Parts: sequence; C-alpha cells; structure tokens
Amino acid sequence: MAQPFVEPCSRGMVEAEPCPRELGREISLQRRRIVLVICILASSMAFIDGSALTVALPNLRADLETDLASVQWVLNGYVVTLASITLVGGALADVYGKARMLAIGSLIFGLASAMCALAPSVAWLIAARVLQGVGAAILTPSSLALIGAVYPKDERNRAVGVWAAASALTTAGGPVLGGWLVETFGWQSVFWINPPLALVVVGMVAAFAPQDRHELRRFDVIGAAILAAALAALAWALSNAGRHAPTETALAETTLAMSGVTIAVVGGLGVVGLALYAYWERISPHPMTPPRLVENRTFFGLNASTLMIYSGLAIMFFLLPFDLVDRRGMTPTGAGLAFLPFTLGLGLLSRPFGALADSIGARAMLIAGAAGASLALLWMAFGQNASLTLAVIAPMTLLGISFAVLVTPLTASVISSVERNDEGLASGINNAISRVAQLLGIALAASIASLEIGFIAAAAVTMAGALTVVVSVPPGT
Repeated sequence: MAQPFVEPCSRGMVEAEPCPRELGREISLQRRRIVLVICILASSMAFIDGSALTVALPNLRADLETDLASVQWVLNGYVVTLASITLVGGALADVYGKARMLAIGSLIFGLASAMCALAPSVAWLIAARVLQGVGAAILTPSSLALIGAVYPKDERNRAVGVWAAASALTTAGGPVLGGWLVETFGWQSVFWINPPLALVVVGMVAAFAPQDRHELRRFDVIGAAILAAALAALAWALSNAGRHAPTETALAETTLAMSGVTIAVVGGLGVVGLALYAYWERISPHPMTPPRLVENRTFFGLNASTLMIYSGLAIMFFLLPFDLVDRRGMTPTGAGLAFLPFTLGLGLLSRPFGALADSIGARAMLIAGAAGASLALLWMAFGQNASLTLAVIAPMTLLGISFAVLVTPLTASVISSVERNDEGLASGINNAISRVAQLLGIALAASIASLEIGFIAAAAVTMAGALTVVVSVPPGT
C-alpha cells in the first residue's frame, strides 16, 4: 500500500463466511493456526511494502529525476487498481477458491515487486505498481475469507485479533525497516522484501491450506471497468491540477490554458463515469453496490465519513515524508521512526477502545475519534516551525490514539447497519471506499503547493467526516 493504512472494515469479510464446523469441514487446531500464519504473511507483504515505501519516496524521486506528480502516480497506480477491483478479487475467491486465489495473488504481488525493484524509469515503476495492485486486490480479500473459512464462528474474533495485531506490528516496523534499507541499499531494496515472502506463502498454501470448496458467483465486470476508468480520469485530473506555474510568455500561457481545459474535460469525464456507474449498478443483475445499500442512510453516511476521514489521512501521509526528509533534513530511518507513534498507538489501543465502544456506543467514539484526528492535523499545520517533538511526534501520537478510537467502532457500525446476508459485501464496499479515499487524498496532496495548507485541508475533510457521522448515524448507535 501507499501508506500504512489500517483496514476500516475487514472483520465483516471474515464473519460473513459460513461456519466450517456446522458444515462438517473443520480442520485441526494446529492446521488452523498454520493457515492463520499464511494469511498474516500474505497480508504483511502489502503492509510492509506500503509503510516502507512511504519513507523511500524522496530518495525515489531524486534517483529517477522525476516530479512530485509522477511520484504521486507511483502511489495512485497501485491504489486506483486496488480500489477498483478489490470486490472483484473477493468474487474470484468465491468462484475459483480462496486458497488458490491467495496463492495466485501472492505470486502476482511478488513478481510485480521484483519488477518495481528493477524499474529503470518512473513509467516502468508505475506500470509495475499497477500490477502490484492487481495482486493485492486478489490476495487481501482471499486471505480474510480463508480465515473465515477455516475458523469456527466462536474462534473467529480471536483469529482476527491476532491478524490485526500482526498487521499493526508489521505496519509499525515498515518505516523503520524501509528507512534502514533505503539508506543502506537504496529505495529498490524496499521492493525486494516481497518476492521471498510470496514464495513462502505459495509453498505453505500448497502444503497446509484445506481443499477449496466454493460456489459459483457472478460478478459485475462491466461495473468494475466503468469504476476503474472513472477513478483513473479523476485521479489524472487532480494530479495535474496546479502543476503548472504562472508564466509571462504568450506561448506558455496558451499551453497553460490548453492544459487547464484538458484537465477540466478529463475530470468531467471522471464525474460522468461515476454517474454512469451509479446508473449501471441500478440495472445490473449482479451489482457490486446494490441500490438497497446506497438507499440505507446509515450505511451511506458511514461510507461517506470513511471517504473523508481516510482522505485526510492520505493527504498527511503523502506530505509528511517530504517535510521530514526535504525540509527538516532527516534520514529515511529517522523519518520512519517518526511514524511509529501513529502505528503503535493504533495497533495497541484499537481493541481496548473497541471494548469501550460496546459500553458507550459507536457513534460517540466515531465523532470523538474523527474530531481528535482533525485536531492533530491542525496541530501539524500550525506547528511547522516548532521542534520535531512538538510539531510531529506529539500530533502523530494524538492521531494514532484518535484512529484507535474510531476504527473498531467503524467496523461494528458498518456491519450492524446492514442485514446479515449483506455483511461480507458491505465490508468489501467499505474497504474499497477506503482505497478510493487514499486515491483522492494523494491526488489532492500532490496538487497542494504548501505543507501548511495541505495539513489544514486534511483537518477540514476529517472534521467533515465527523459531522457526517453526526447527521447520518442515529443517536444510541
């Protein structure tokens, strides 16, 4: 992933799976634990790659002699693919088998990672990142579904807790490991982590994963294609907005005007594409986002809030490494350590705050968490000239605590807002929304010239997410 993002609603993918004990497909405890290790290793490729890549961006940009907008597409090429076909990846796991698709997704991800490491140009790197997105879109839902397929319902929460804790630890260690690798071996070494892990996963799947049992399920290929094209158009338009500085020559002014028209047209096509997608989903016999979910006010509001909150987080995670490395002169390892307060706070405190949400209600936790995150981002915006501790470490700690407050209640709220037979689909949609948020946040960040303005914009959209919860989620939830 582009940033060390927590999955906002992964639990539903697991809980929606039928109980293997009730179906007579239960496997031994030792084998279940090995399968859990397989799923953790597969997911860790994406988590380590994303958080390690974050601190490598300044060095990558300098080595490839490219601009900020092109670096943005190193991130967006991955995220737009992941956002567009994650739901399709889940459907493929149902059609062709969870273990099989986990192995295939891991192989694709490992191969694409090697291509990234060998990239001679930014164009090659972007293409390889798109292929990485394809692999991640297959392996992520397959790994989560495989946990649900092998663990009985009364053991799933514990298994998900182990998976989440391992994900948090690998995410937290990614920036430190990535910083050391970049300093010692160069930015390419960040991508060499994944091929060996992919081979280990494939071997363990072949040796220990239970035989796939799946049922045929059709998926909305046309809808996925429309959504991918619309998101790509919007991302391109946003990434190019503000790239061209004013100039005094008539030729340059004419070129600038033509570029502005092109950006507006492509952006407009992206908006039209989203409208076309919404129409298609209403008439498709197998929609990815059924109209009944869109018409569910609470579900719609929670996903709109997810879009805003995670967009704000994406803006911050894109801009902060350049502040730390380029402006403050920190090493990549030092920049990686600066991310630890966020990832450790999120990883260590999510479960306790989830228990608190059961007592006081999810709505209050969502509002408090989003408001706290907005305050942390404003702190970073107005603390640019302060010391590293006051300007970065302290607000990153608050940001990690704030996301620990809201992530687990967000999961529970999304799942409880739909019928039982829609839980897996709702979970997949919410995860896809978080990917779209990354895409939009990165694109917006690349078009903002000032770090201070960027952090203020991140705070504003995050607070808008809190207000969305206020108006859309009923009191007492």
